[in-house]
Amino acid sequence: MNRLQAIRPFGQRIWLDNLSRELLASGELARLVAEDGIAGVTSNPTIFHKAIGSDPRYRDDLNALKLRALNAEQTYEALVVPDVQAACDLMAGQYAASHGDDGYVSLEVSPLLADDVEGTLEAARRLWAAVKRPNLMIKIPATKAGVTALAHLIREGVNVNVTLLFSLTQVEAVWDAYIAGLSARHDDGEPLGHVKAVASFFLSRVDSAIDAALPASLQGKGAIALAKSAYARYLERFHGAEFAALKASGARPQYLLWASTGTKNPAYRDVLYVEALIGPETVNTVPDATLAAFRDHGEAADALTGADFTAEKQTLAEIEAAGVNWEDLGARLQQNGLALFADSYLALLKLTA
Repeated sequence: MNRLQAIRPFGQRIWLDNLSRELLASGELARLVAEDGIAGVTSNPTIFHKAIGSDPRYRDDLNALKLRALNAEQTYEALVVPDVQAACDLMAGQYAASHGDDGYVSLEVSPLLADDVEGTLEAARRLWAAVKRPNLMIKIPATKAGVTALAHLIREGVNVNVTLLFSLTQVEAVWDAYIAGLSARHDDGEPLGHVKAVASFFLSRVDSAIDAALPASLQGKGAIALAKSAYARYLERFHGAEFAALKASGARPQYLLWASTGTKNPAYRDVLYVEALIGPETVNTVPDATLAAFRDHGEAADALTGADFTAEKQTLAEIEAAGVNWEDLGARLQQNGLALFADSYLALLKLTA
């Protein structure tokens, strides 16, 4: 068992934060699944912009699509939907063997719809129908509009990856909507067991935003303390009385997914955001460099089971006393993340126009 495979017995799954035709056609993604135990794939506009702009495998299809009466967004979707389908098919064995716990591939709606409930719903339904795979996850941001759309999509039985979470308040709002959607679905007499969602909590961007204002003793600790506090709330909400009736009817908890796990500060251990957050019912989506680093020297151990998270609460309080307002920070980082994805998406549309 390699170092990445050693994470699996602790109840966490590693997903790859990358997708391209090169990964699929070269057999590299299949190898990562077989050798490293990769259990899912995430994508975003930045990933696809890089892939379409640099991978020659897209060139012929792109030229052919430009001859059709399609707009730039339709061309983009026509390019990437087959890739997502192929990745879903590659992961289908894990999806079946795990009874729907593993094997998901995420495809994001346009970030330009972040504040548009109806637009998000229309795009999510369109992509869900186009890919037509049970192990697809539609990726939407945790904006107010995105959270509203989440409840509707869960009610409809669409799997969702809610992204750009940076604060405990944002996570709680997502869980509220997820549970509301499941409850409505249950009231409609619809089955719950096949509906899956994750809540993507971003890490390295938090530390990058606050470290310069903190004393050395607190630097590099904020994101992990925040994530562990979110996990403590996850246990309360999904392993307590609130979720018990839905769970008895087959509903699945909405796992936390650790995102932005590539270490940006070279002074920190390059697998910091993996090692510190291994534990049951979690996912960590890692970029290629972090995957390679953990394969080389990562240490797998349970960092979450049995903890009372007292130290993390103290760390959050000390950082707040140093001048960090967690809610303001979360809102600002979410908006910054949306802006970055929107820029990448607009650049994508220039490629496909």
